Amino acid sequence: MNKLRQNRLRHTALDLAAEALWRMPGCFRIARILGPSYSLRCVVFHNISATQSPFTTGMNVSTTPGKFEAALRFLTTYYTPVRLEDVLANADGRGLPTRAVLVTFDDAYASVAEVAAPLCRRFGVPAVYFVNAAFLNNQRLAPDNLLCYVANVRGMDTINAAARTLRRNEIPQLYSVSEVFARLLPSLTLAEREAFLESLRRLAGIKERSLAEETALYLTTSQLRALASFDFEIGNHTYSHVHGRSLLQEDFGPEIDRNKAELESLSGTKVRSFSQPYGSSKDLTRELADHLERSGHGAVFLSESVANPRGAAPSHLDRVNPRVDGDDSFFFELEVLPRLRAVRNQLLPGRGFVRADRDLQQGKIRSTETENCVGSMERR
Repeated sequence: MNKLRQNRLRHTALDLAAEALWRMPGCFRIARILGPSYSLRCVVFHNISATQSPFTTGMNVSTTPGKFEAALRFLTTYYTPVRLEDVLANADGRGLPTRAVLVTFDDAYASVAEVAAPLCRRFGVPAVYFVNAAFLNNQRLAPDNLLCYVANVRGMDTINAAARTLRRNEIPQLYSVSEVFARLLPSLTLAEREAFLESLRRLAGIKERSLAEETALYLTTSQLRALASFDFEIGNHTYSHVHGRSLLQEDFGPEIDRNKAELESLSGTKVRSFSQPYGSSKDLTRELADHLERSGHGAVFLSESVANPRGAAPSHLDRVNPRVDGDDSFFFELEVLPRLRAVRNQLLPGRGFVRADRDLQQGKIRSTETENCVGSMERR
């Protein structure tokens, strides 16, 4: 049985289970059997768009406006949306309302300001938007969007050719965009990543600035400032969307502190939270966690779709990246699967902090450290 067929069967089984459980009376009480201490629910969205484009196809980051509206209707019917302020003021979770949910967005897509924010205001849902300042005003492309564009327009041969310019024996043959995110990017130092992206631009014949201006994927500074009127708080997502495991101490200033300072200056508001690009706990190194605490980031968010237990530290909160295909699947992904993953993690410990991987500086790819990234990229 090939992998594609296995995945289809798995999704079909999960959909049937979700539908059956959602129809049962007391489905929320039944879900609590798997983990009654599940406290704050956090959900993360990215691009809210009715159409795909070469810049996003293959990343699974887009949610249609109709599905996003359905998600907000579901959340406001069965949950109590809260602000980041509520989370920070109730660190142990005990002061939060029953089924508290925090809505968040990652990256710097303009569609969040244009489509999502008005819908959130209509439903009375506050949110946190984690932004990379490097891409504001559309002067350059985020690495993920650049990679997707090249893969969709020029093909994977161009991406593999760019990877080979790194002259590392460990570089694998890459067959899809998801493999680039899961296998290649986490293994690169910041210098190697920039060299790879520069080779990609050159080999694909891309004039990045004109392409970024033409597509206008990202927020303008005026849109960023206006988000406060929609009850949106701005958070830190690194300056240029990098893996935390690739950051050394000297990189914290350019990637963490610079992004925080620029966002605070542009938005006129305090940045109090951080979301790790790609969402993997492997990227929240001890060094990075310590720096985030010292630099005033009161809450840190991952995206491994694991339940946050009551009393979870705000410095390590998880989020669900949902597949919004109906109330039954949304319920299953928000109430059931995160609890099952939490049980799995208890039975298979060792998923906590890791030290910054010095082997990255030697150009070694370590497959055990990319497994979490694969899981989090299934629906980035």
